[in-house]
Amino acid sequence: MRGSVLMLAALGLFALLDTNSKLLSGSYPVEQVVLLRHLVLLGLLLALRALRPGAGGTLGTAHPALHLLRAAGMMGSALGFFLALREIPLAEGYLVYFTAPFMTLGLATLVLGERLPRAVWLWCGVGFGGVLLAMLPGLRAGGSLLAYGYAFMATFSYALVMTINRRLRHEAGVARLILWSSLPGALVLAPFAVAHWVPPLGTDWLFLSLNGVLAGGGTICLALAFRNASAAQLAPLEFSALLWAVLADFAVWGVLPAPMTLAGAAIVVLGCVMSQRAHRSHG
Repeated sequence: MRGSVLMLAALGLFALLDTNSKLLSGSYPVEQVVLLRHLVLLGLLLALRALRPGAGGTLGTAHPALHLLRAAGMMGSALGFFLALREIPLAEGYLVYFTAPFMTLGLATLVLGERLPRAVWLWCGVGFGGVLLAMLPGLRAGGSLLAYGYAFMATFSYALVMTINRRLRHEAGVARLILWSSLPGALVLAPFAVAHWVPPLGTDWLFLSLNGVLAGGGTICLALAFRNASAAQLAPLEFSALLWAVLADFAVWGVLPAPMTLAGAAIVVLGCVMSQRAHRSHG
């Protein structure tokens, strides 16, 4: 049960992170928000290792290029999802995110040379069809196609991160994970953030810093979850993220998903479950 509880905690923290980011997106540029997230994460890591030397494992790596590519993927995911959530509800953004397993399978074919049966690709197509169905109400109401494009960009970047994680699965340690994702991201974003800096007002410093705390807590819970349970056991729990998103949309913005969006969500979940089942049967 420990792995499942940690997985649910991670998803809850990430949902709070996305809700907080969506609230900040109307007042602050994306590069500033994501830069401060990285800086807070680095600060927390340094403070923890000052109190407990060596906490989180080693910082070095034998695969710096892969870690840098992973950092680029994480930055693309953060930027894309932030820009998408400026205009679309959390639930719709999460539906696009649920296509990440399909993209991961595709990247595994291209990058890792895995061969997948036709049934996997069929169910991937069904899942993408569900996303298109879920997008229709928003587009008919004048929603931005560009916002959904940002969501797909974020999801592809996340799928790239998951693919690289498989290559780096023997390099355990939360400290390495945070350092090699946050430091390169902060260095790249700093010039853009300074150029477009908006001085935070009042308690906004607290909410901007909270992003780093939530991101760090979610990352640690996720890493610990996979130490205590198998991927097969934890994968179905990812769909609980949609519940968090629906609750946040209603509680903060008073928005409920349209019936067509819910139907699309059901199709996406079906496509994910069946494609993963076909993949495991093939393996």
